[in-house]
Amino acid sequence: MQEQSIGAMLAAARQSAGLTVAQVSAATRIRETIIHRMEQDDYDQCGGQFYARGHIKAVARAVGLDPEATVHLYDQEHGGAPRPVRAAAVFQADKKINVPEHRGTNWTMALGVALTIVAIFGTMRVIGGAGDHVQSPGVRQASARPTVPPNTPITERPESATSRNADGMVTVRIRAKRSSVVHVHDAEGRRLFSGTLKAGRTSTWRAPGKVSLLLSDAGAVSLQVNGKTVKRLGGRGETVRRSFEAPKPAIRQRAR
Repeated sequence: MQEQSIGAMLAAARQSAGLTVAQVSAATRIRETIIHRMEQDDYDQCGGQFYARGHIKAVARAVGLDPEATVHLYDQEHGGAPRPVRAAAVFQADKKINVPEHRGTNWTMALGVALTIVAIFGTMRVIGGAGDHVQSPGVRQASARPTVPPNTPITERPESATSRNADGMVTVRIRAKRSSVVHVHDAEGRRLFSGTLKAGRTSTWRAPGKVSLLLSDAGAVSLQVNGKTVKRLGGRGETVRRSFEAPKPAIRQRAR
């Protein structure tokens, strides 16, 4: 009785397992045409003996045969197992591989990048710091409150009318409902403040005689002068220039 070839064994096992060539192909990821050729003992499309052995193992496993035993039969029919290849022969390079030399940190480049960052930060600080108060000689300015998030209520202790007006000073208190450009000058034209008052921030200035204001958006701020709220200051986006003088001291009549 003639023994079955490997291809016939694979075909018989597949049919016995109730599998189609398409199902074996999906299970092994081997093309259907190659499996058909293998079942006919044609291994030319496998790409060589090495790949043929791998395909035989995969198909044998999929159809329920012993992969190692099936490959052993293949080796016997094709002159034995392939000779082992030395690892040195596989990984021996034909050309010298140049490995990039690891260099130390380029401190010159790092310093240049750091200086660039510092310069950018300084520029942003100058632009963003335009809202800082400007102190003029001879003019007393109330200390500004720290910046707070928008729409955060700010509480100040009320200042008595006597302390506000007894020395002929004008006290101006501005609260920004949204960011707005504000310019503040005293009676001599000296600048008390010039810049952006950020949203939610409240600032107070005091100067003798008179205080002049230039508001780029009158609707963006609320204003108090000597403790009294200034109404109808201006609409949204309206530029307004206003001046406020110190109230004249009251003259007391002598008792007769």
